[in-house]
Amino acid sequence: MSALRILSSKTWIWSFAATLIIWIITVLFTGGASSLSLSHAALTFAAFSVIVGVGQMFVITLGPGNIDLSVPATMTLSGTLALKLMNGADGMIIAGLLASLGVGFVVGLCNYALIKLLRIPPIIATLSMSFIIQSTAIWSNRGLRIKPPQMLADFTTSSLFGIPNVALVALVVSIAAWVMLEKSIYGRWISAIGQSMFAARMTGIPVDGARLVTYIACAVLASISGYLLASFSGGAALNMGAEYLLMSIAVVVIGGTAVAGGNSNIPGIWGASLFMFLVVSMLNTYGFGAGVRLILTGLIIIAVILLAGGRKAIR
Repeated sequence: MSALRILSSKTWIWSFAATLIIWIITVLFTGGASSLSLSHAALTFAAFSVIVGVGQMFVITLGPGNIDLSVPATMTLSGTLALKLMNGADGMIIAGLLASLGVGFVVGLCNYALIKLLRIPPIIATLSMSFIIQSTAIWSNRGLRIKPPQMLADFTTSSLFGIPNVALVALVVSIAAWVMLEKSIYGRWISAIGQSMFAARMTGIPVDGARLVTYIACAVLASISGYLLASFSGGAALNMGAEYLLMSIAVVVIGGTAVAGGNSNIPGIWGASLFMFLVVSMLNTYGFGAGVRLILTGLIIIAVILLAGGRKAIR
C-alpha cells in the first residue's frame, strides 16, 4: 500500500496510465495488428511535442501569466530559414542548425525585451511577436517548398534499435532539461521565482537574468523542433507549427507541471505527449474530425486542472 501511495503521489504517473489505457483500446480496436507501428508513430510524433513542451514548461514554471504564444511561429520561421539556407545540400546541415538556433535566440531575446522594457504582459508580448515572426516566415518563404538535405531527411525518418531518431533527440533534450532543473542553480532560481518573484528578488536571485534565459531557452527549443519537423515532413509549410500552440501548453498541464508556477515535471511531458497523440489517433480511427479533437483537448485540460486543485485542497 505504501508503494502504491508513493506512486499515486507522482503526478506524471497519471499521464502514463492514461496513455497505456488509450494504447490498449486502440490496439484492441485494430485487432492488435498495428501495435508496433502505432508505438513507433507515437514515439515519433510525440517527440516534437516533448521538445516544445519542455521549453514551454520552463516558461510556465516562472509563475502565473508566463507563457510563450510565439512557439508555433518560431517553429515555422526556424524551419523555413534553415531549409532555405541549406537548399538541399548535405554539407550545409550544421549551418542550417546554427541558423535555427540563432532564430530561437533572437526570438527569445525580443520576447523578453517586450516583457521587461515595455512592461507588456508575457501573453500579449509573445502573441505580438508571433505575428511579426509569422510575417517574416511568409516573406522569406514566398510559396517555395524547399526539400531538406537527404542526410537530414534520412536521419529524422530513421530509427536506432527500433527507436525513432527524433525521439532520441527529444530524450537528450529531456535529460539536459532535467539536469538544469534538478542539479543546477538555475533550476532552483526559476522554481523560486515561480513560487514568489518578490521573495526571489529579496534573496538576491537575478530574476531578470533567469527569466531572460528561460524565454530564450523556450524559443531555442521551438526552433530545434521546427528544424526537425521541417526535415521530417520533407519541407517547411507556413502552418507547420499551428497545432503546437495548444499542444505545447496541453502537454505541460496534463503532464503535471503546476499552472501556478514553481514546480515542473519533465517525465509527465512524455506521458502527456504520447497520450495526446494516441487520443488523436483513436479519434481518427473512429472517424472524428479536428473539431472533436480540440474540444476533447480542452476538456482534458480543464479536468486536469480541477483534479490538481482538488488534490491540493485535500492536502
